[in-house]
Amino acid sequence: MSNCLPKLTTVLLSHRLGALSILAVSFVFFASVMFYWRTGEDAETQLYSLPTQSRCELSLPSLPHPTASGPSSSPGNVFFVETSERTDPSYLFMCSVESAARTHPGTRVVVLMKGLANGNASLPNHWGFLLLSCFPNVEIRPLDLPELFSGTPLAKWYLQAQQRWEPYFLPVLSDACRIAIMWKFGGIYLDTDFIVLKNLKNLTNALGIQSQDVLNGAFLSFKPKHEYMELCMKDFVDNYNGWIWAHQGPELLTRVFKKWCSISNIQSTMSCKGVSALPPEAFYPIPWQDWKKLFEAISSSVLHKLLENTYAVHVWNKLSHGTRLEITSQAFLAQLYAQFCPATYAKMKKDS
Repeated sequence: MSNCLPKLTTVLLSHRLGALSILAVSFVFFASVMFYWRTGEDAETQLYSLPTQSRCELSLPSLPHPTASGPSSSPGNVFFVETSERTDPSYLFMCSVESAARTHPGTRVVVLMKGLANGNASLPNHWGFLLLSCFPNVEIRPLDLPELFSGTPLAKWYLQAQQRWEPYFLPVLSDACRIAIMWKFGGIYLDTDFIVLKNLKNLTNALGIQSQDVLNGAFLSFKPKHEYMELCMKDFVDNYNGWIWAHQGPELLTRVFKKWCSISNIQSTMSCKGVSALPPEAFYPIPWQDWKKLFEAISSSVLHKLLENTYAVHVWNKLSHGTRLEITSQAFLAQLYAQFCPATYAKMKKDS
């Protein structure tokens, strides 16, 4: 018996260690399953999300801590839309969403992507989605175009548009999505080439002046079912021409605003019948003609002065996307990344 006891003890210990090993492996496996699906509470379809705050705190800098109650239910979401099939967001795309999430911690930031199929419970394996999951107020959803356009003048147009080829269809589709979202849900719409500097919730029924006598819809903020947005949808269909660049976007918003206000020219700042046209420095402090200035060095003091009256900076990605940015330089754009989307900035530095 005295000889058997040590052997029995050894066997039991080995079984216990084996059981503990199995439990440890199981725990690691389940902890590695990071994506999960839950149904949203509103009419914007399926939600993707990734609740891994502890991982985020270890791997990414300066991330906001979620409150115990989660994001507030204040009315009006911030919307971003990707109308192509792409599911590999760029650095600029990521900076846009991150900067919006940081400046609107109590507001849902909803990213609608056409490339995400309804019914799929997991996101593509891309660093951008892992980063966005670190923000408790960011929600990623598939863009359901038939559902979005249903009940609007754009429903019939969309069905017909799919039956023909047009050179600018994706930009035109984006133009249609933003006015439909503003009319149906209200809130704030932003293009994915904005870097947001300040909270935008105090801006209601407003859009920005791009340049002299031209409005731009890269930023929109409207209450749901607003008449101005309804008129924009009707004009979109009645005066449709998908073969002229910007005809369905800035030109549409400009001509409807002029009819709305019964004017022939838009002043530098003006408001009429409850809709405000904000001055260029509010969202377009760098005119599209001067987009190269985004890549030029600027002192922090000059940058601060330039952006005193700016809510967000439009980066004009259509023109600037092929330009190399020295991320650690004092370039205008590099300083914006470092200050307003530090997690994206850290990834950019690591990759460079």
